[in-house]
Amino acid sequence: MTIAQALAEAARRGLARLDAQLLLLHALGRAQDDRAWLLAHDDDALDAKALGSFTALCERRAAGEPVAYLVGNKEFFGLGLQVDARVLVPRPDTEVLVEWALAVLEGRSSPSVVDLGTGSGAIALAIKHARADAKVTAVDVSPGALDVARANAGRLQLDVRFIQGRWLAAVEGRFDLLASNPPYVAEADEHLGALKHEPRMALASGPDGLDDIRAIVAQAPGHLAPGGWLLLEHGWDQAAAVRGLLSAAGFTSVASRRDLAGIERCSGGRWPERG
Repeated sequence: MTIAQALAEAARRGLARLDAQLLLLHALGRAQDDRAWLLAHDDDALDAKALGSFTALCERRAAGEPVAYLVGNKEFFGLGLQVDARVLVPRPDTEVLVEWALAVLEGRSSPSVVDLGTGSGAIALAIKHARADAKVTAVDVSPGALDVARANAGRLQLDVRFIQGRWLAAVEGRFDLLASNPPYVAEADEHLGALKHEPRMALASGPDGLDDIRAIVAQAPGHLAPGGWLLLEHGWDQAAAVRGLLSAAGFTSVASRRDLAGIERCSGGRWPERG
């Protein structure tokens, strides 16, 4: 079977062309950004080992397993992150949160930052990569997630401190920025079924999806320096509710940021200056 025929067969089985290309590159041991090579070699025959590997990967993808888990990596904010089923797959939408974080850190020398629920380390590592002077701490309750994040930090040679704990319970001190992409899906949401391969504890958060956001907003004032910011990613229909929680807790400059689809994806606020 040729490369072109293998990709055509994957399409007949319902796989998206990009997914099939990435899986085939992985089966061939080639870089994920080498799709042009596939086009230039579409008449090349696949050996039995590569074809068998590709077929198995396609079966797993057809069953709903994320491509990122199958190939073992995902790009986020220009960084190649290793991921597996211990962590949520980083989404492009979360880059909005990183961009906002970098904006509020402008003009601050050696800012202190905490990424709550770090997972693969995506937010913490992206901020550290962009702001080498930042003192970044990454927190997660899951030991497995922290293992993934530590490995990413080591491979990328980014100096980030890691703490195991639930939100801010194990964190001491006050910081210029608290950022989080916490669980925010309602426990009964029908879309959770399509995410069955990703860790549920990183997705679902109570009847309305806001339990963890409420906990973070409640804990944040005790860990923010005067003028510090709390930035949160949330669901497509939760912006107004999250802004309400921030305002009620005493935050100022409360606002939301939209993703590329125009959806209010993140909300945040600034802790007041004292005196």
